[in-house]
Amino acid sequence: MPRIELTTEVSATPAECFELSLSVDAHQSSMTHSGERAISGVTSGVMRRGDSVTWRARHFGIPFIMTSVISQYDAPHRFVDEQESGPFRRWWHEHRFEPVAGGTLMTDVVEFESPAGSVGRLVNALVLTRYMTKLLKQRNAWLVDALSMPEV
Repeated sequence: MPRIELTTEVSATPAECFELSLSVDAHQSSMTHSGERAISGVTSGVMRRGDSVTWRARHFGIPFIMTSVISQYDAPHRFVDEQESGPFRRWWHEHRFEPVAGGTLMTDVVEFESPAGSVGRLVNALVLTRYMTKLLKQRNAWLVDALSMPEV
């Protein structure tokens, strides 16, 4: 099963990073390139433990629908979102927020498994792991920019 671990330093508090990472609106803004939209469940605002959201997006030119739930929640240190239904056999995404000098170290740990057995494992190795890492980096770059903007 592929595992992605990505760290990003942010000049904001863990609480600010935690809150923005749970924002449906922020997620949609950070994923405009894929047209990702919340279509049911929590469709705006900040999610909490037990909340679910159904996303519609287009990746590789193919429309996808995925419902995820916030299954673990320890503010402002970590939360986990997991797929309840959607394109993956398994999708598990842990978000950790650790205070460091000058801000926060955000760590994303993603474990996923594609359907379709050996064909899915080949797709993971050739395409999906790299693609998902790129998406996480884009989202985190958006979060870094959003959190470094002065409040008006």
